[in-house]
Amino acid sequence: MKLTDEMVSILNQQIIMESEAASFYLYMASWCEVSGHEGASEFFYKQSDEERMHMLKIVHYVNRLGIIADISTIKEPPKDLTSLEEIVKAALENEQKVTKSIHEIITLAEKERDRRTFDFMQWFVKEQIEEEDTVDRILQKFDVIGRDKLAINEIDKYMKSVSDQNSESSTE
Repeated sequence: MKLTDEMVSILNQQIIMESEAASFYLYMASWCEVSGHEGASEFFYKQSDEERMHMLKIVHYVNRLGIIADISTIKEPPKDLTSLEEIVKAALENEQKVTKSIHEIITLAEKERDRRTFDFMQWFVKEQIEEEDTVDRILQKFDVIGRDKLAINEIDKYMKSVSDQNSESSTE
């Protein structure tokens, strides 16, 4: 089955979005590492790796259909973040943006009756539900635990535990 030009375009946009997310999470991990948030740093390094894997998954899908994926230049990540809470909020906003984009691909696949792409994208739908829920739970910790130094330290530890759990579940 041949993909329409519109589908190729939207999948290429998703490749770029996933690559930008990987870059943004890498910046977040670096900021956290330098700022003494080792747990959050580990969490965001793993998120960066996951986003790169998502990008490659789409690249391989497009390539298997005989289309060379368009690997365009990505935007530089925003670098004006100043706190762990702000970083987690930015991560949630990014995940919501990715979810919206994936839904647009699914909608186009339905419209075009492109069953192959529709089925392929179902994995991403499930992944985004998990990603948004995880980041949202971390963000809720600021309201539950607080924002003082001790609370931030506990949130950092929580992020490490989430990262460790995600590593265990991905190897099973």
